[in-house]
Amino acid sequence: MLHTLSIRDFVIVDTLELEFEPGFTVFSGETGAGKSILIDALALVLGERGDAGMVREGKARADISAEFATAHAPASRVTSAVTSAAETWLKENELGDDGRALLRRTIDASGRSKAWINGSPATLAQLRELGDHLVDIHGQHAHQLLLRSGAQRAMLDSQAQLTREAAEVAENYREWRASSAQVARFETDARAVELEREQLAWQVDELERLAIKPGEWEAIGDEHRRLAHAAALIEGAQTSVDALSEADGAIASQLSTIIHKLDQLAAIDPLLRPTLDALEPARIEIGEATHLLNDYLARVELDPARLVEVEARIDAIHSMGRKLRIAPEDMPNELDGKKTRLAALEGASDIDAMRACEAAAAGSFRSAAESLSSHRAMAAPRLADAITEAMQSLNMTGGRFEIVLLPGEPTAHGLEDVEFRVAAHPGSTPRALAKVASGGELARISLAISVIASVATTVPTLIFDEVDSGIGGAVAEVVGRLLRRLGESRQVLCVTHLPQVAALGNDHFAVRKETDDAFALTRIEKLDGATRVDEVARMLGGVAITNTTRKHARELLAAS
Repeated sequence: MLHTLSIRDFVIVDTLELEFEPGFTVFSGETGAGKSILIDALALVLGERGDAGMVREGKARADISAEFATAHAPASRVTSAVTSAAETWLKENELGDDGRALLRRTIDASGRSKAWINGSPATLAQLRELGDHLVDIHGQHAHQLLLRSGAQRAMLDSQAQLTREAAEVAENYREWRASSAQVARFETDARAVELEREQLAWQVDELERLAIKPGEWEAIGDEHRRLAHAAALIEGAQTSVDALSEADGAIASQLSTIIHKLDQLAAIDPLLRPTLDALEPARIEIGEATHLLNDYLARVELDPARLVEVEARIDAIHSMGRKLRIAPEDMPNELDGKKTRLAALEGASDIDAMRACEAAAAGSFRSAAESLSSHRAMAAPRLADAITEAMQSLNMTGGRFEIVLLPGEPTAHGLEDVEFRVAAHPGSTPRALAKVASGGELARISLAISVIASVATTVPTLIFDEVDSGIGGAVAEVVGRLLRRLGESRQVLCVTHLPQVAALGNDHFAVRKETDDAFALTRIEKLDGATRVDEVARMLGGVAITNTTRKHARELLAAS
């Protein structure tokens, strides 16, 4: 359940700290005072989209925090079974398991948004996922959504717990349509596909016969350079050997003479010893270099026949590269890519296999859709009966609600359309909701659906934002009692303009709009005793509060 809501610099709220209790809490106030701003702020911290326009004019950012209890608390009317989903989600996402969820959201003046859950950075998707386990908001325009076929279908699937099954049907439908599109494309472009396949087959055959291996182009280039310059390499190596050790006056011989002379002189003057030490490694390195050159000369040789072979191979690779417009070093990778593409085309060119895949996808969709239709058919009368029963207490005695499944063309939503129908009066024939319900009737039917939906949900906090719009008189008291009864098992927050509903709240907050330094600001006060009597009296009689309206207000509050 929601414990606290903190708002700073949001729209026309400068700073606000609210604490909530279990049960049924109502918010009232003049039109435009900012009652729904509270709902907007809570929706924002639960992951709804925001923009820079939500930041109070002249301020750097809006900051909203909401703390929820996610564990069973002794003072709460909300059971542990209800709260376990939020606890499980927090543990799975490693975002705390201490029985609470602290959600925070900021939006700066440029529109940038940040979010946290229990102090850890979070995404909006995470806020929404957790929010789905914490709060269910019934907006003031919910009755308008009920006129849409899609909303009616979603309501039925949600109440029947068919959301996952509906998603599976949608996925199967997409796979079926993709298979159908592949068949259509092939039948349209079959000749182009066949030409591409033939060209690839020829290219793959040419490359496979050339059989160039990864790294071969670089290796054969090195070998060609050695063979083409073998004579110069042999001559240069032999000249170097002679200069180092074989010729008269060779470097090695001269260096040995110098070392021998310095060794004698160092016996006389030790200051020459470092010079002698520096020359010794040079003699060793010259000896090693001479050994390596002799080894090289033993291996290198003139091989005209091999040179011809190498040049022929290089020419073959060059010719293939020009023919296929492929760089020699890229040929091995190109061969792999062309073989993969050829295999795909050969598979795609099997029209019988493609049609079999299409038929299998169609069968999977049909099976899943028929199962969904069967479950919808079982759930529809149960939900319709529950809504019909709720309508009787909302001054629609004798009215009847039906949910009709209309067969249609296969779509991502299944094999039928869902249509809500209502007979507002005894003896009348149920007709489509959009065609027969007046504004007041639609509001009452919407409220009945909302109440039924809320009873089925496991979300611990329910919010009703002026869902009692268009309702008045004796029905208003019935609405209040319905919401209060919901408050016995859930935390219920309700923005209302009806005194009959407000009087039934366990807690009552009044929302006022004030002007401070030419800026409009929203203020919220928790009412008790005389202040609550005055607020209910204002709702009964308008701005002017009289002894009569106060008396009526006391009677309403006493009756609650």
